[in-house]
Amino acid sequence: MKTMLNVALPKGRLGEKVYAMFEKAGFPCPSIKENNRKLIFENQDVGVRYFWVKPSDVAIYVERGAADIGVAGKDILDEYKPDIYELLDLNMGKCDMCVAAKSDFVDDRAKTLTVATKFTNIAKAHYASLGRDIDIIHLNGSIEIAPILELADVIVDIVETGTTLKENNLVVVERFMPISARLIANKANFMFKNEQIEKIMSSLLEQTEK
Repeated sequence: MKTMLNVALPKGRLGEKVYAMFEKAGFPCPSIKENNRKLIFENQDVGVRYFWVKPSDVAIYVERGAADIGVAGKDILDEYKPDIYELLDLNMGKCDMCVAAKSDFVDDRAKTLTVATKFTNIAKAHYASLGRDIDIIHLNGSIEIAPILELADVIVDIVETGTTLKENNLVVVERFMPISARLIANKANFMFKNEQIEKIMSSLLEQTEK
């Protein structure tokens, strides 16, 4: 029996695109396309087991060894700094980490800047690099309303199209970090299952370069 390679895929459109790349790489699992609520799918013939997880949890599954490899956004990797190998930039799920504020915002450097975000560590690192004093307000969602209700001066968040910002009368003040999906691996399992992982990596690299 083949050694099973455990792969954590992020739920949603990105995960579906990533699965298509793995399928092309020679690791298909037809049952994953069935219309059901299952979360784990395996194909013993090619030695692969896929499971759908929340995008922000992929790195946890990989770091702790429940998954050998997975796909996570650079935002999650920079925010939580999991102890994993970052193998490949898949050039997918592209967006930017931005600072946004109301259109009439002017940064008064004499005052501490209040920043609302769910990316606390990324925001701290960014403003530390600018030598700017900030007060972080950690929010988990609907971050765009924080400046409108004067809870915060600015927000730090992911911006893809900017539509949500426009609809809430906010503008991008600064784009400071490009984000994309990355192939990651558990450090110990990368050594044990190196052959399978290297095969997938080389195929994914070919596909991203096209």
